[in-house]
Amino acid sequence: MRLFQNSALYPSYLPRLDQLAASTQSFAERRRVFLHDRFGASHFLQPVLDGSPEAFFTNGDDEVLQRRWAREQGMSGEPTLEAILLAQIEHHATEVFYNLDPVRYPSAFVAKLPGCVKKALCWRAAPSGNADFTAYRAVLGNAPSILDIWRRNGCRVETFFPAHDPVMDEYGHGERPIDVAFAGGYSRHHRVRARTLEQVAQLADRRNIVLCLDASRLTRLAESTIGRLLPLRQHRRPDAIAAIARLPVFGRALYELIGSSKIVFNGAIDMAGTDRGNMRCFETMGCGALLVSDAGSYPAGMQEGVTIETYGTPEQAVEVISRSLQDWPRMAEIAALGRTRIRDIYSKDVQWKQFGDLVGRV
Repeated sequence: MRLFQNSALYPSYLPRLDQLAASTQSFAERRRVFLHDRFGASHFLQPVLDGSPEAFFTNGDDEVLQRRWAREQGMSGEPTLEAILLAQIEHHATEVFYNLDPVRYPSAFVAKLPGCVKKALCWRAAPSGNADFTAYRAVLGNAPSILDIWRRNGCRVETFFPAHDPVMDEYGHGERPIDVAFAGGYSRHHRVRARTLEQVAQLADRRNIVLCLDASRLTRLAESTIGRLLPLRQHRRPDAIAAIARLPVFGRALYELIGSSKIVFNGAIDMAGTDRGNMRCFETMGCGALLVSDAGSYPAGMQEGVTIETYGTPEQAVEVISRSLQDWPRMAEIAALGRTRIRDIYSKDVQWKQFGDLVGRV
């Protein structure tokens, strides 16, 4: 199978990548730096991480990366990022196109794929307004309620999961000086999460609490000098959060944070319904921290009281965290079992086999 996997970058991750790749000159060098940093690696298929010649990987929205490829291949003028991505697919003679960024490259893009592509699939684990993915053979995801949305929109859907990144095994084997960590987004889409974070932040006077927040543009504006003169109070972070908030972390820096933490707090975004099992769950358990997350329907291996701990209300989250820290030796055993379960159930080998089976039937 000649596989092409396309991914995308968070805008807030780009400065880190630019710094890590500052000394690189070629497409291959910048891509190698990115893959080594493991940002999003749970979604990357085994042949990509193995460097198989049958597999090609790129971030189609990374303008620096893509324009390097275009120059190296002698593309004239200033081609669009879409034109470069199509040229890469044709140059690779791709048979299966797997897209992690379908909102940017929806059905209209699929219609332009070269004839060598036999099947196109995409991953989407969030509602996306009026985005059209019907030209893809299947929309993949691990949230049943969101897959139902795409099914109702006329798409074929298939259940598929992130995988345990084996590099996670390098982290979390020493002391865990951080009592509770959180890394994730903070915006108007996270109101329930924000209320819980505020409760957790109030533990900072007696516990080592680390909040690495990727604040939305509106939140950053609301907290700026000019923004404080505007009617944006509801978009500012509460004082308890703002007092200890740090910059967001990604890639290996995120693995290091989780590996240094006893507990990683997680809260689903408001649009997720009762489905649970976002990326932070896999990363937390994979790096051996205790996952404390909101109650809901979790995938196999994530079992309350066995491999994870859950809470109902923001106040209950603080109770669960406090109780877990007081009984840490037993909770550490739960975290260790969670790490084993995630590694066994969601290995890269299993993910790749499931992808191959899925391609064969769509």
